[in-house]
Amino acid sequence: MLNTLLRLIPLSAMILAVVLLILPACGPAAEEGERRPVIGVSVPEATHGWTAGIGHWANEAMKKYPEVEWRFQRAAGGAQQVSHIEAMLAAGIDALVFLPQDAAEVMPAIRQAKRQGVYVVSVDRGLEEEIADLYVAGDNAAFGRIAAEFMARKLEGRGRIAILRGMAVPIDSERYNAAVQVFNRYPDIEIVATQRGNWNRAQAQQVMEDILTGNPRIDAVWASDDDMALGAERAIDRAGRKDEMWILGGAGMKDIIRRVRDNDRMFPANVTYPPSMIATGIHLAVAEVLFDGDETRIADNIPHDAAIDRERLLTGRDQRPEGQRELKIDIQLITPENAADFYYPDSPF
Repeated sequence: MLNTLLRLIPLSAMILAVVLLILPACGPAAEEGERRPVIGVSVPEATHGWTAGIGHWANEAMKKYPEVEWRFQRAAGGAQQVSHIEAMLAAGIDALVFLPQDAAEVMPAIRQAKRQGVYVVSVDRGLEEEIADLYVAGDNAAFGRIAAEFMARKLEGRGRIAILRGMAVPIDSERYNAAVQVFNRYPDIEIVATQRGNWNRAQAQQVMEDILTGNPRIDAVWASDDDMALGAERAIDRAGRKDEMWILGGAGMKDIIRRVRDNDRMFPANVTYPPSMIATGIHLAVAEVLFDGDETRIADNIPHDAAIDRERLLTGRDQRPEGQRELKIDIQLITPENAADFYYPDSPF
């Protein structure tokens, strides 16, 4: 019976059926000229608020470009990040946007990426060698200077302050050194203690407890980070000394920004160090691989809190410097008057 049915089907219909079966395997998507660009994104796990914000802003940026094939990974440490990047390179990527877990450990993988012709964007933490195509970071010296200048003004040039430092990396040194240069201009501002809280809320609480025990009077705390600021606040509250001092953190955590906006005495101001800088790096990588370097195509997608001057961002291809290009995110002082412009209720940070 089957042979009889087959004889009844016109030859043209049989040919059409065969063609339809073949088309999915050799259609336009398989043509080399129409291949989707592939971009890898590697960021740290969300161990604290700022890195949680990094993941959030990375995902927000990637959503804007469905025409790109994304490879996104969070890494728990330097070795895992290297493994993730090596896997991306083996699978094939056109660009890599990453926030280094360990600037030294990741270098062999980045050298391999460059050998493969991958466009490399390093974000926030610089590499040991300037071999990335683009380095996007906040201006950490300006962070320290702007925060210290606000504190000195609010103290009217006199008072006892405690300083909480981050991890022992260049970012922290740039912030701290710039801040101390400002404080040194005020002989009546005394730094009573300097301790590392490692950008960690629990550690900051512990070291602040020690600082409070050894200092019967403190007027302000230069915390240099919002997670550390909240840890310090908890220690101050437990010690019953919250009416004695105030805190200046940094990086724009939404809970702190809301309190600045609402004129909370404990948090009179903040400074920006936006995790949205990862989104800026992603948008610029897209411009490179999808729009042949035409950054005007992605300019409207750059987060407003990146505060990058349009002329500085949209330089012509022929005007860019040879070697690694550096793009610094401007640092802005956040006060009750402008806090609403920096408040992102949907962000985890």
